[in-house]
Amino acid sequence: MIKNYLKIAWRNLRKSKAYSAINILGLSIGMAVAILIGLWIWDELTFNEYHTNHAQLAQVMTTQTFNGHTGTGEAVAMPLGNELRTKYGSDFKAVSMASWNFGHILAVGDKKINSEGMWVEAVFPSMFSLKMIKGDKNSLKDPSSILLSASIAKTLFGNDDAMNKMVKLDNKDSYKVTGVYEDLPRNTTLYTTKILLPWEKYITTEDWMKNAMTQWGNHSWQAFVQVNDHVDIAKTTQKIKNASMIHLKEAEDGKEELVLQPMDKWRLYNKFENGKVVGGRIEFVWLFGVIGVFVLLLACINFMNLATARSEKRAKEVGIRKTVGSLRQQLIGQFLSESILVAFIAFIVSIGLVQLMLSFFNSIADKEMSIPWSNVWFWVLTIGFTFFTGLISGSYPAFYLSGFEPIKVLKGTFRVGRFASLPRKVLVVIQFTVSIALIIGTIIVFRQIQFAKDRPVGYTREGLITIDMSTPDIYGHYDAIRGDLIATGAVENMAQSSSPVTNVWSNQIGFNWEGKDPNSLPLFGIVATTYDFGKTIGWQIKEGRDFSKDFATDSTALIFNESAVKLTGLKNIVGKNIKWNDKNYNVVGVIKDMVMESPYTPVKPTIFTLNMDWASVITVRIKPTVPAREALAKIETVFKKYNPGAPFDYKFTDEEYAKKFEDEERIGNIATFFAILAIFISCLGLFGLASFVAEQRTKEIGVRKVLGASVFNLWGMLSKDFVVLVVISCFIAIPIAWYYLYEWLQRYEYRTPIAWWVFAAAAMGALLITLLTVSFQAIKAALANPVKSLRTE
Repeated sequence: MIKNYLKIAWRNLRKSKAYSAINILGLSIGMAVAILIGLWIWDELTFNEYHTNHAQLAQVMTTQTFNGHTGTGEAVAMPLGNELRTKYGSDFKAVSMASWNFGHILAVGDKKINSEGMWVEAVFPSMFSLKMIKGDKNSLKDPSSILLSASIAKTLFGNDDAMNKMVKLDNKDSYKVTGVYEDLPRNTTLYTTKILLPWEKYITTEDWMKNAMTQWGNHSWQAFVQVNDHVDIAKTTQKIKNASMIHLKEAEDGKEELVLQPMDKWRLYNKFENGKVVGGRIEFVWLFGVIGVFVLLLACINFMNLATARSEKRAKEVGIRKTVGSLRQQLIGQFLSESILVAFIAFIVSIGLVQLMLSFFNSIADKEMSIPWSNVWFWVLTIGFTFFTGLISGSYPAFYLSGFEPIKVLKGTFRVGRFASLPRKVLVVIQFTVSIALIIGTIIVFRQIQFAKDRPVGYTREGLITIDMSTPDIYGHYDAIRGDLIATGAVENMAQSSSPVTNVWSNQIGFNWEGKDPNSLPLFGIVATTYDFGKTIGWQIKEGRDFSKDFATDSTALIFNESAVKLTGLKNIVGKNIKWNDKNYNVVGVIKDMVMESPYTPVKPTIFTLNMDWASVITVRIKPTVPAREALAKIETVFKKYNPGAPFDYKFTDEEYAKKFEDEERIGNIATFFAILAIFISCLGLFGLASFVAEQRTKEIGVRKVLGASVFNLWGMLSKDFVVLVVISCFIAIPIAWYYLYEWLQRYEYRTPIAWWVFAAAAMGALLITLLTVSFQAIKAALANPVKSLRTE
């Protein structure tokens, strides 16, 4: 019986080639979208599962409260590691302190490369279950050792064995390669970490590091823990939450609580409010999951619509089958087998489409996904989902067609009825409601991105480059480097600072001034600079003056941004005395707020001070009249002179600023990709329905032409019904889209208004697409010779 069903289904597909092609193409695109989204969601949900101990690993987060404002971050104090090991050892199998992931220069002979790495305690590689290709993962106990990822070992040593070879780090100390580990996959948090360095060496290199071993108020490191088997991370959080506060004074250091953030939540649940997780990328997982379901639903709707639209052509077949004894359930089985066959053909096509689109999709999603050909669960799930899709898409046609009365059909008195097309119209409305909502959502996402991009940043990005001061050779030559750079004729100015202009790396408390509330504990961002920083970046002085070598007292001068002035509550702050850690400073100027961190949030209250010792970044302004390539070649010559141990690596400030929009742009690009496919699927269905309607009304069109109807009249008649359906879709989609987009925009403190023209443009676009889709068949029918359609009458 099943074999007979499939044979008949195949004959029907071959008989109606255009109908079959539209059905298969629509379903295959919908299924391809669902598979792509499924792969994306799986990649997100399995983030960090490469690490064997992922369920037991957690990062120690710090929730700090200053002046009623609570924030949660990853920075912790250095003594915390020993505190957790000694006082809470029963809960933890391992504890590791770690530095941030910094860029380092690795040198082997004349070969020099830049790579990112961390200083970690010896237990770290075992905690994160690194897969060693060579060497011992515990070898970081030796303070002269270094672990390299396979790619870095290959770059430095080629095909030679890297083990026990010496590598010079940051043109200072040399380390012996004691292990090579497998590169971490892209869907891991530590993907960019290519080298691991010994913590014991790190804490003995500088005096400030040695001092920090007892400083509970210095939050400059990370801490990772592995809990013991069967230990509840949430309960352990409650045990350790005050572990650092018992060493601090709330009046001086603010209130602080520790939180264990499980590794399984690092990726998807990384948004904190008032010390609690309130969401994160999981919102995008849900969003794209919903989009995937809807796009697949659009494809299923096409199948239903076209199948029911062809009902009169299948009516006689149903009538004859029922007359010769077919039961309704047998007919339902036949029609469902047809839809399942179409679904499986579409599935084969969709796999091909996914393979073709995957490279492009990976580029816009910043992923390295592939079809898991050898994964049994992938095939079980996709084949199951294909079968389910076939049942869903064929269910309504099967029950509808099998319900025809054989007597009426065979007598020729069967008519589908004036309301028979109502379900099809409802389904078309659903299709275009989803498509229009996706169009509106895509426009708003990109408007929000553009709104943030157009925000005044308070300095001039164009022509600025930054160079990290990564080796000791470059320190102590500020005046000489600056003089040589300006002498090249390609450089307008140069300065050093403790943070790049696109970030603020330090936050501090300990400020006092006359009239300050003794109970308040304000937190300011701190950027240490040289005299020429403001002139180099082009900041805007609002009050007072810039730093100047003409004033000997500027060694204790401060410049506030507008937000910092607002936080103090002082008026006419220029000239006022500010105490910082009991040392007197003088405010010499106020600058307009600069967007140095997220362009979607208010500017951080920031204070600028003069301090050469904190410098870690060089900022250079290229003359606008000099071509960038020529300028960079001249700048490189100067840096090779003073910093021969490092490759010349630089970053354009405008490119670094643009990276702040990457997440939103990536989401917008993915949404656009799916929106285009959703619209295409809807148009495909509309094209098929328009073809059917034109074919069904062939005689009517012929009569109207004979009676004098123009092509334009006939085009309007055939297009009108579809336009009405799209208009109804607009009225449904617009309020739904407005509600959800309004809620989404509330996540941003600096956000675009929702303009009325966005909805108007989406509606007009949908109408235009509808008319273009329908017009081909409408005009083709209107231009047909009426003699051919009426000669049988």
